[in-house]
Amino acid sequence: MTSDKIAIIIPALNEEDALQQLLAELPRDFAQWIIVVDNGSTDRTAAVARSAGAIVASEPTRGYGRACLKGLQTASDLGAEILIYMDGDGSDDPTDLPMMLEPLKEGRADFVIGSRVDRRSERGAIPPQARLGNWLVSRMISMLYHVHIHDIGSFRVIRRSSLATLQMSEMTFGWPVEMLVKAARARYQIVELPIHYRKRSHGHSKVAGTVIGSVKAAYYMLSTTLRYAGGRSSVHV
Repeated sequence: MTSDKIAIIIPALNEEDALQQLLAELPRDFAQWIIVVDNGSTDRTAAVARSAGAIVASEPTRGYGRACLKGLQTASDLGAEILIYMDGDGSDDPTDLPMMLEPLKEGRADFVIGSRVDRRSERGAIPPQARLGNWLVSRMISMLYHVHIHDIGSFRVIRRSSLATLQMSEMTFGWPVEMLVKAARARYQIVELPIHYRKRSHGHSKVAGTVIGSVKAAYYMLSTTLRYAGGRSSVHV
């Protein structure tokens, strides 16, 4: 276990049921802080998080990137050195936490990203439309930025200082792509690991669970991918 101070950041929008289960599954003493970013929820997401002992950071203006940035700012104020991003719907399996942290702890990675398209993932956990969109964006990033990846997942590990250096600005679902592309351009060592991705524990995904949500997410991811393409020649990862 690393001696660095760790913060687990969980962006959440109306995830009271799933979040309650996820927080109960998180291993004790793995991280110094668990930060739930309430992204304008209208249910008991914030109350559930507080009752489980998590720190609640409020970001009322909706947007996945806004929630992730609020998590970074909150973790920075607390003095966290390593950040772990997880989804609040219970699809990211907490048993994968030690595996995800290991490459960073051993100095083999600057940025670790979990791949949901491996055989370890539950069948049907990713809807076909979301799988197609992620495949397309992953292939584009691999070609444009010379990073060999298979998925644009949300389960990520990075040092706070490394993420702050990237100067993130994408406030939509393009945040994960911007993070990956900027890390590649900064020549970070990026490691992709197969994770045990699960079907969400309650309800349906507000993004991947609908065709419209998937199309909007794909648009933001594709536009963000292409926005930085002009600097691809300097990328070596």
